[in-house]
Amino acid sequence: MKLITYNVNGIRAAFTKDFLGWLKIADPDVICIQESKAGNDQIDIDSLQKLGYHSYWHSAIRKGYSGVGIASKIKPNHIEYGCGIESYDNEGRIIRADFDGYSVISVYVPSASNIERLDFKMQFCHDFLNYIKNLKNEIPHLIISGDFNICHEAIDIHDPIRLKNVSGFLPMEREWMTNFIEECELIDSFRFFNNDPGNYTWWSYRQNSRANNKGWRLDYNFTSYALKDKLSRAVILKEAVHSDHCPALLELDV
Repeated sequence: MKLITYNVNGIRAAFTKDFLGWLKIADPDVICIQESKAGNDQIDIDSLQKLGYHSYWHSAIRKGYSGVGIASKIKPNHIEYGCGIESYDNEGRIIRADFDGYSVISVYVPSASNIERLDFKMQFCHDFLNYIKNLKNEIPHLIISGDFNICHEAIDIHDPIRLKNVSGFLPMEREWMTNFIEECELIDSFRFFNNDPGNYTWWSYRQNSRANNKGWRLDYNFTSYALKDKLSRAVILKEAVHSDHCPALLELDV
């Protein structure tokens, strides 16, 4: 199975940049979308269907904000919209697709532009960790894909010293991600195959950051440790330029 996670920074804007043409060539079995920024009635579901995808979307109540989705060539057995916590579900942060023997989650962790949103982000992270721990008792084979808005290690950010006090690389955020991986018994699939520096999935639109590769690795495909022997490949698809993020790909035998 080929799975891609992609923060598109607006699905309608991505469509105007030949997202569908790229999707046809990339040809994932499952794609997890974050920051769709669109209501269900604003997404061209018919065009996705013509490419062979069943697509499901969990939009924010606020117009043009947040939102997650999953598109799959295999029709899921069940779609779970949200996690049951109203403040997160109102922002369209989590969607889950259940298949035979495994489940895929698309998650969009909040960013934090001020102290109030940092508190919200850290509460979300705490609750999401507990949600995954409990879910694993029911579904041991999980693939958790999305924009976590956190760089885990110094290798995941272009300037770890200067940015050590910036949200996305704060000690408390990095510590949470370590705990998330350990307590939920997860594998960071990209780092499972690649320990090289300079691999990022997000670049600011300012100061020619992408051309200079001054980036952050914010987007992850995590898997249950039980799927370790099924992993075959994980790469970052830097050539895709529909967004300030780029996709991250995982291939595994499920």
